Amino acid sequence: MNEKKSSTLEQFDRNMRMSGTREEGLCWFDPREAPFRLGGFPWISRDGVYRRMPLHPAEPLPQAVDWLANHTAGGHIRFRTDSREVHIRVKLKDRANMYHMAPTGQCGFDCYIGGPGEEKFAGTATLRPEEPAYTVRLTAFKEREIRSYTLYFPLYQGVEEVYVGLEEEAELLTPVPFPEERPVVLYGTSITQGGCASRPGMAYPNILSRGMKREMVNLGFSGSGKGEPEVARVIASLPDPACLVLDYEANCDGLERLQVTMPAFIRILRESHPLVPIAVITRIRPPKADWDGEFREAMLARRVYQLELVETLRQEGDRLLFGIDGYTLLGDQYAESTVDGTHPTDLGFSLIAAALLPQLSRLLETAAQ
Repeated sequence: MNEKKSSTLEQFDRNMRMSGTREEGLCWFDPREAPFRLGGFPWISRDGVYRRMPLHPAEPLPQAVDWLANHTAGGHIRFRTDSREVHIRVKLKDRANMYHMAPTGQCGFDCYIGGPGEEKFAGTATLRPEEPAYTVRLTAFKEREIRSYTLYFPLYQGVEEVYVGLEEEAELLTPVPFPEERPVVLYGTSITQGGCASRPGMAYPNILSRGMKREMVNLGFSGSGKGEPEVARVIASLPDPACLVLDYEANCDGLERLQVTMPAFIRILRESHPLVPIAVITRIRPPKADWDGEFREAMLARRVYQLELVETLRQEGDRLLFGIDGYTLLGDQYAESTVDGTHPTDLGFSLIAAALLPQLSRLLETAAQ
């Protein structure tokens, strides 16, 4: 580690030794403590770290999944305060370089203001991506009033420590609860994880969270959503999810692997959650499918297989299994909705979320009947 990075981390450690630290008119809080509410980290109450999979699973995870689980996609901090300023101080770890991705999305925190379903973007962390730690003011208001905040964690970055800075005299309150506390759990690829959103709030699971007024648990693993049974068993161990979403075709390495993994993955989830809806989403339409006939035929074969598998299992009695045709999610703007032909832009993520929201809402309503 070079001298500049070392001094930055030493300063961070000196400043942030405990929650409630006061410094230059601000009071710094650890969001793992009440009245803050953390989401997107199902095992944090047990493990104490910002991680999307258990720190010590019952069986070893695939190496890539184990590493990517440290990336904090979908994590969020919720609270209310009348502080005119909200600051954030972050110590990073496990650096990842997602190609074609803005540092604000990879390493930054987003700030939204408003209660569930009313959140509006208010600011994002501006930072130097090479720095191992940063402190940023996210908001600055002239008037003091109680506001609801959601701070989204980075998409392609590990976070070792984070503290929220508020004015010393500010009131700090618990957040307005979601109308429905049971989370939607999404398993998938880099697209699910959030590559290549320009900032965390624009990843489609986070957009869905705001639209559906629910916590989303983002279990997207870049290049590593391969449907392994050990991953399925960890997901199946989650208590009381509202819905389980599988969106991993893009990493399946061909139809044959999908034919092996998907029936087993669904079976493992269903054994633990017999009354929870499960949605299978096929891959979004890439522009390459327009001009590469072999690629298109292989993709369409995987699409048909997944939708037919869902229908077969439904006919066999699993009425809470649903298929969603991802090929249509981007509509007629599919060719202009990605960074590189695969990973969505903010436009692409907005289109995906807009198309998924009514479909997921309907299946949740169906399951509740």
